Amino acid sequence: MVQSEIGILGGSGLYQMGALENVREHHIDTPYGKPSDVLVSGQIDGINVVFLARHGRGHRLIPSEVPYRANIHALKQCGVRYLLSFSAVGSLREDMAPLDMVLPDQFIDMTKQRASTFFGDGAVAHASMAEPVCSLVADALARAVQKVGATDPVRLHRKGTYVCIEGPQFSSMAESNWYRSMGASVIGMTNMPEAKLAKEAQIAYATLAMVTDYDCWHPKEAHVSADLAIANLMKNAARAQAVAVEAVRILGLERPMSAAHTALASALVTQRDAMPEGARKRLNALL
Repeated sequence: MVQSEIGILGGSGLYQMGALENVREHHIDTPYGKPSDVLVSGQIDGINVVFLARHGRGHRLIPSEVPYRANIHALKQCGVRYLLSFSAVGSLREDMAPLDMVLPDQFIDMTKQRASTFFGDGAVAHASMAEPVCSLVADALARAVQKVGATDPVRLHRKGTYVCIEGPQFSSMAESNWYRSMGASVIGMTNMPEAKLAKEAQIAYATLAMVTDYDCWHPKEAHVSADLAIANLMKNAARAQAVAVEAVRILGLERPMSAAHTALASALVTQRDAMPEGARKRLNALL
């Protein structure tokens, strides 16, 4: 099986990585079923990378159908220690305009139907989500945006709170204003439970959120629609590819030690030798 320390999760509009060389496809099974699509491995400047399209190529999966546990488990099987997540979001703040980029450092999970942990069935752990994003990976993304922005200007917001809703419908105006009252900065449908599972898998995770619209709270801007979101998303698609390439170069060179890499040291309650055999086998790649 391919071994790559750096993984990329492509969201809406980012279904493949054109910069990958020596590309190979991998069909990987997990205890949680199959991931969203084949995992694609290759090299960027000689650095091993594995890519997965979160919604599947051709965008076949609504957010609730994305097999989040299988995706993270498959990436962990490939040796991923740093995970770059890309996603489209709506803005809940006036100063975060369409085509801006945001590096959320907090999440509010409003999802309702998604399995959000690898644990249970004989194994207990309580991972801390106080700091859900690895600041070192987020910093690599920030520096990548800065370098890409030298020739293709983009406004980057270094912090913010991402509220994740179930979808696939966009929020009502009342909900949009409610999320604003919570202090949320952007709204999306896919980063939860993805960030939780990455922490349980001891993967250093950060997401680059690309703003496509103002959701539906803004009194003067058009309410979000799929057409509007996709049109703005495609304007950012090439920029996202360039940012991913530069972030891979930074992480490949520095390979920072993240607190996420030992997240289970203080989280695991059931020790491995006390787990049923099935739980040990299911969790072996994570532990």
